[in-house]
This record gives sequence, C-alpha cells and structure tokens, in this order.
Amino acid sequence: MTRQIRFNAFDMNCVAHQSSGLWRHPRDQSWRYKDLTYWTELAKLLERGTFDGIFIADVLGTYDVYGGTNEAAIRHGAQVPVGDPLMLVSAMAFVTEHLGFGVTAGTAYEHPYPFARRMSTLDHLTKGRVGWNVVTGYLPSAARNMGNDDQLEHDARYDHADEYLEVLYKLWEGSWEDDAVQRNRETGVFTDPTKVHEIGHYGTHFTVPGIHISEPSPQRTPVIYQAGASGRGIAFAAGNAEAIFVAAPTKEVLKATVKKIRDAIEAAGRDRYAAKIYTLLTIITDETPEKAQAKYEDYLSYASEEGALVFMSGWMGVDLSEYELDEPVGNVKSNAIQSVVTNFQASAADGGDWTVGDIGRHGAIGGLGPFIVGSGAQIADQLQEWVEETDVDGFNLAYAITPGTFEDVVEFVIPELRKRGVYPEEYVEGTLRQKLHGRGDRLPEEHKGASYRYLAQPAS
Repeated sequence: MTRQIRFNAFDMNCVAHQSSGLWRHPRDQSWRYKDLTYWTELAKLLERGTFDGIFIADVLGTYDVYGGTNEAAIRHGAQVPVGDPLMLVSAMAFVTEHLGFGVTAGTAYEHPYPFARRMSTLDHLTKGRVGWNVVTGYLPSAARNMGNDDQLEHDARYDHADEYLEVLYKLWEGSWEDDAVQRNRETGVFTDPTKVHEIGHYGTHFTVPGIHISEPSPQRTPVIYQAGASGRGIAFAAGNAEAIFVAAPTKEVLKATVKKIRDAIEAAGRDRYAAKIYTLLTIITDETPEKAQAKYEDYLSYASEEGALVFMSGWMGVDLSEYELDEPVGNVKSNAIQSVVTNFQASAADGGDWTVGDIGRHGAIGGLGPFIVGSGAQIADQLQEWVEETDVDGFNLAYAITPGTFEDVVEFVIPELRKRGVYPEEYVEGTLRQKLHGRGDRLPEEHKGASYRYLAQPAS
C-alpha cells in the first residue's frame, strides 16, 4: 500500500508567527488574527485540503534574550501581541465537519483541575475533534510574570508534567462511568451519583480529591500532542503522545530522530506507530518553478533579519545582538548555532561562510524549520522522498504569508499528491483520534492514560 502523506497547518494567534517581517507583505492577512472570520475562513480552506488539523502554538512570555530586553520583539511583532489559542476553536469547529484542532497549553502555569474542564468542553463542542499540545514552557519571562524567579530545571519540568498528566487522566478517564448520565425523565435522575467517583489524588505538586465536573466527552482524553526532542522529552512523548512534532534540517537527521522516537514508543509498551510524527516545513510553490522562485524572492524582500534574530536568540539562549550582521558564524560562542546553520544550508542554494546576518535572513521564513521552493510537482517529489526515506508520517506546515501559503499548497501541491495516490481524497469519519489512528474514539488499552479508567468492583 502506498504510504499516505499527512498535513497539519502550523499557526498562532498572533502576527507572522515564524516568518519575521512578512506581516508587511500586501497579501499577508496575519494582522487579522483578532478577527474571528480570519480563523473560520482558514479552517474552511484547510478542510477543503483535507488537512488533519490546525496546530496552534502559544507562548505566555516575550522573547527578551536579544539585547537583554523585549523591545525588539515588541517592535517586530515577534509573537507579541498574542491571543489565547483555545478561544478560537469553537468558531472554527462550527464551520467545519472534520478538521482537527491541536491547541497548545502549558503545564507550568495553570492548575490541571480547571484545565480538564476546558478541554472536555472543547471536546464536546467539536464533537471530539480536539487535541492538546503539551508544553512544559521555555521562556523565563513567562515564569517571572507568574511570580517565579525562573522556570524549573528542564527535567524537573517534565517530572511536574508527569503528575499533571496523571491528574488529568484520572479526571478524564476514571471519574465518570460511561453510563453515569441517564437523563431519565421518569425517575428524575439526570446523573447516577454512584457512577461518578472522586479521584483522590494527593501528589507532590497537586491535591485533587474530588470528581471531574464535566461529563465524559466523545474522546474523554483529547488527542495528546507533544513536541520535544531532548531525551527527557522523548521519554515523555513515548508514554503519552499520539501525535509528535519535530524539526529537522535534513532527511538524514530526520530519519535518525524518527527512529529514536519510534524505538522509545515501542520500549514504552506501545506499537511503534502509535503516534503520528510530523516534521516542520514551509512550502513556497506556484504553477511553475520560475514563479515559485520569484515568489520566494518577493517574500524575502519583506523579511526582517532582526526579527528573526530575536527568535533565534530566544530559541538558542544566545544574544545575537552582540554580533555584527557581517560577523562570521564561527565567531559566535555557541554550539547551538551550528545546527541552525546546517538547517538553513540544507534549504538554501548558497553555501560558503555564513554570517549572523545570513541566519537572520534565512530564518525569517519558516523559523527553525527548512523551506522548499518549487512547482507543485517538484514539491510533491520532495515530500515523497522525505516520507519514504525517513519514515515520517507527514508535515507540520508553517507559512510565509497567510492564508496565501496554505492556499498555494491546496491549489498546487495537494492535487499533484492526490494524482499520485499518496494523499487522502476525503476524511475518515469519527473523532480526531479515529481519523488519525483508526482504532476508535478512546485511548487504546496500551496507552498510559487507559490505566486510569474506572473499573467497577464485582459485587461481594
């Protein structure tokens, strides 16, 4: 059977997301992020393209490593201002029937008890089309604004997240039995209280003695998304994730990453394909190779080098404002910078000695992920190669401009993929979990969360 290619759209409730400066482009509509019709129109477009879903990123702090302040981030609109991703979902779900919604929310700054209700509510309202991207946080500015001196140490954040998930699994999976809600007009019983159970959680970080205050939603537990390439992050994903987002500069790096993740999932007692893996990518395409290249050069003329360096500084923990734009990359005292250069050189035609300015220039389109430029047929060729050679399931597509980048993918790339029989013609019926994995609406038995289901005790 021909391996099917899957798409997610990568967006954020802000301006430009990862493509710094391109909010200035006359065709970019990201400035409409405050307008609900922007999101409903985008949702309908993505459903027309049979995207698995839209993955909405989020941050609770500002990028303030560059120059030691957040002034450059604010000036360039580098993920600030930013709105709440969860608020968008109901409207997008109302105008679509199949599109999934992966929303980002951190485990560090919201108690799991009210969060459980928020996600159950969305799962009800979307008829089971919601997923949660679990993040532990990475911006120190967010920690400070929540009353902390800094974030927890990296592995400690995952230890905290482990208990956070434990509380949620107990609430979502174990508190209400499937037949607890009876709506019996004759007896006057809406819910049988003997079928609703307190979870009695008393842990290191959380105390949650009572019941989940929402009835079971179509999926109970939303589809669990995760992005984290560290050893601790992969271990966390191996036990919990059903969809995993990665970023890799080359097919060789991606192949090794995918294998490492699948091996970890299998070691956790799950099928090695129990999670769909999507890699970050930006596609710039048009009717012909020449038009696609012209489009790329047009986008590049609006790119903000400084805005991109704001992101790079935050992601790498290196203040790149301390270096001149023509400074050779080799003079930057950071090992992290080398992987970034490898990333961009894999996407760009030019090699040679890279400067700090080159990093800003190339990082301004698509952020840390690679980008590819070409006609629909050329893009399809490359996507098939990536899937066949790396064992990745699909692509998390960032945009250069929105919705233009997504419109181009739908117009030029998807028809070519469908013609080759490697992209779905229509959606599978059912919840997001069923659409992704075809094993039903609820967590499979081997998933960690399934062990928290309520098991009725036999009568004595």
